[in-house]
Amino acid sequence: MKRDYSKWCSVALITAIYTLAGVAGWLLFEALASNPLTFNPLIRLFLADVLATIVVWAFGLLYENVSVYDPYWSVFPPIAFLLWAFYTGVWSVPVILLLIASWYWGWRLTRNWAITFKGIAHEDWRYTKYRDRHPLVFHTINLFGLNMMPTLVVFAAMLPGLKLFETIAQANILTYFGCIVCIASATIQLIADKQSHDFRAAHPGKVCNVGLWKHGRHPNYFGEIQFWWGIWIMYASLHGFDMYIGGAIAMTALFLGISIPLMEKRQLANKPDYSEYRKQTRMLI
Repeated sequence: MKRDYSKWCSVALITAIYTLAGVAGWLLFEALASNPLTFNPLIRLFLADVLATIVVWAFGLLYENVSVYDPYWSVFPPIAFLLWAFYTGVWSVPVILLLIASWYWGWRLTRNWAITFKGIAHEDWRYTKYRDRHPLVFHTINLFGLNMMPTLVVFAAMLPGLKLFETIAQANILTYFGCIVCIASATIQLIADKQSHDFRAAHPGKVCNVGLWKHGRHPNYFGEIQFWWGIWIMYASLHGFDMYIGGAIAMTALFLGISIPLMEKRQLANKPDYSEYRKQTRMLI
C-alpha cells in the first residue's frame, strides 16, 4: 500500500502506529506477569519490546516502507526508562540522572527525525538498497536485520540503565560524569545536525567540512556511540565492571561495522571530493 500523505498526516500516522505498538507491548508485559517462566520483569520488558517491534515491522510491510521503524530507536528508550521508574517506584538520584540524559537524547534524535522526515511514502536509501539488491530474501533481511537487530542492540545497551533501578547506592562523582557524557554526546549530535542541515542547504551536493564535521567525518555517530558509553559509565559507577559492558560494545560495533561503512560507501560514490575529505579527516572526533 504505497500511498503518499502530507508530512504532518504521515507524522500522525506514525504516532498512531507507535501508540498501537506500545499498547500491544504493555498488554503482553502485563499478561506475562503470572507466567513462572516470564515472571522476571526484565524478561517481560524484553518480550514486550520485541512484540512492539513486530507491530512496527508489520505496518512497515503494509506501507511498503521500512522507514516506519526509524523513530523506534529514539522513542523506546526514554519512554521505557520513564515507565520503568513508575513501575518500580524507584526515583533515586542515579535514576533521575538517567531520565534527564535519556529524554534529552531522545528529544534530539526524534527532533532530527521529524526535521528530515519527508512522509510515509519516502524510504531511507539504505533500505531501498537492500530491497533492490536482495528481492528474494528482503523480507527476512527486513524483519531480522533492519528491525529486530537494532532493537536487540538498543535493549542490550539499555540494560545498564535498567539495572540502575535495582541499586540502593547513591550517585557518586562517576555517576554524574556518566550523565555529563550522555548530555555532551547528545549536544554534539544536536550541533552536528544543525551544521549539516545548514551546510547542505547552502552547498547542495558538497561535502560538509565545517564545524564538528571538520574534525570528524561522523560527529553524529560519534555522539551516538558515546551516549551509550555514558549510560554504561553511570551503571559501572555503582556496580563496577561486568558483563553489562556488552551493550555498549555491541552499539560501537554496529556503527563501526555497518552504519559508517554504508555511509562512507555512499558518499564516495556520490561526491567526488569525499575521497580527499576522507584522507584528511578522522572517522570520529
